Amino acid sequence: MGWNSWNTFKANINESIIRQTATTLVSSGLAKAGYEYLILDEGWQAPTRDKNGRQQANATKFPSGISALADVVHKLGLKIGIYSDAGIYDCAFFPGSWGNEELDANTYASWGIDYLKYDNCGGFQAGTQSPAERFSIMGNALKNTGRDIFYSLCQWGNQFPWFWADQMSDSYRMSGDITSSFAKDNSGVCKTAYCLNTGYAGVSVLTMIRKMRELSGFQSPGSWADMDMLEIGTGTMTEYEEQTHFSFWAALKSPLIIGADITKISNSSLAVMLNKEIIAINQDDAGVAVKYLPDISTEGSVQVWAGPLSTNNFGHVVVLALNEGSNATSIRIPWSSIPQLQNNSRASYSVRDVWAGKNLGTTQTEITLANVSSHQTKVLVLSKS
Repeated sequence: MGWNSWNTFKANINESIIRQTATTLVSSGLAKAGYEYLILDEGWQAPTRDKNGRQQANATKFPSGISALADVVHKLGLKIGIYSDAGIYDCAFFPGSWGNEELDANTYASWGIDYLKYDNCGGFQAGTQSPAERFSIMGNALKNTGRDIFYSLCQWGNQFPWFWADQMSDSYRMSGDITSSFAKDNSGVCKTAYCLNTGYAGVSVLTMIRKMRELSGFQSPGSWADMDMLEIGTGTMTEYEEQTHFSFWAALKSPLIIGADITKISNSSLAVMLNKEIIAINQDDAGVAVKYLPDISTEGSVQVWAGPLSTNNFGHVVVLALNEGSNATSIRIPWSSIPQLQNNSRASYSVRDVWAGKNLGTTQTEITLANVSSHQTKVLVLSKS
C-alpha cells in the first residue's frame, strides 16, 4: 500500500512535490491506514550517470539528493520507493539498469530505498533477452545488498509473469497501464489476460477486472499480480464507481497504490480509500483472491465474485456483487453457488454490508440485493452463525 507519482505528475516530479505528498500521507490518515510506501516514478534522474557510473538524481529537481529525501520520508514513519528499468534506458531515455544491476542495487540500498519499481522499456535487450532473465538479475542484486527492498516488476504482463515472477519479485504487473476511466478503454485494448497491452495501454477499471478472471487463482503471499495504480480521486468516476474500483483491487489482492494528487483529493474519494473494512479484506492473512462465479453472473450485466477470508479476522467468506449495467437492478446470490459454502447447506450466515456499514441479519440459503445502482458493487462479509 502506498502512493506513486506517475499517474498525476508523469516525469514532472520534484523534491517539493514529494515532501508535500509525504506530509499529506501522514496528515490525511492514509499512512495510519497502511499506505506506507511513497514511490518516485520516472523523472527523478539526471540524463547521465555520474563519474563513477552511478545513477544520480536531477540536481535541479532534487537538490538535496535522494538519500536526504529518504531520511525525511523515514522520519515521517514512511518508506520510500524509486524507479528504474531493465533496459539500457528507461521509458523516457534516462539511464536504465541493464548491465549495472549490482551497482544500482547497492546505490539504492545506500540511499535507504525500500521499494523498486522496475520497468520494461529501454533498449535492444528488451527484444533479445527474455523478461524473466532481465528481471531476475536485478532481483538477485537487490537480495545481495542485504537491505529489504520490495521488488515490483512493471513488465505489463509480457510473457505471462504469473508463471515465473514469483521466483524473483514481490509483485508484478499483469497488464499494460490503467487509464482514468471506469468503463472506456483506449483503442486497441484487449479484454483478456492472455493478450499483451504494452506500456501506455489505457486499460479501464472494468477491463482490468475482466482480465483478473483468468489470474485471480495465481494470487498468493509473496507473489502479487499488480492491477496498476488506483485512479480514485482523479475526478473521472462517480462515488459508486470509485467504491467498485477499490473493492475489486482489494478483494483481488492487488497492491493498493494511490495515483491521485492527495493534496487536492476530495473528501469522498479519501473516504473510499480509508475504508478500514475494505482495506482489511485486502490485507487479510489468508491472502486468497476472490474468484469470478459465472453460474450466477450475467456477461455485461451482473458480476458475482467470492473468496475465503481468514477465520481469525472474519470467519468465512467475502462476496462482491457488481451491477455492470446502466440501470439499477436486483442481484440474487444463492449460498449454494459459492464454493466455500457448498458443503454447509444447513448452516446460517450473518451478513454484513461493508460499504453500508451495517449488518443485514442472518440467512440460511441466499440473499437478494435490491436496487443495486449502476456500477455499484455490494461487498458482503459472511460469517457462520
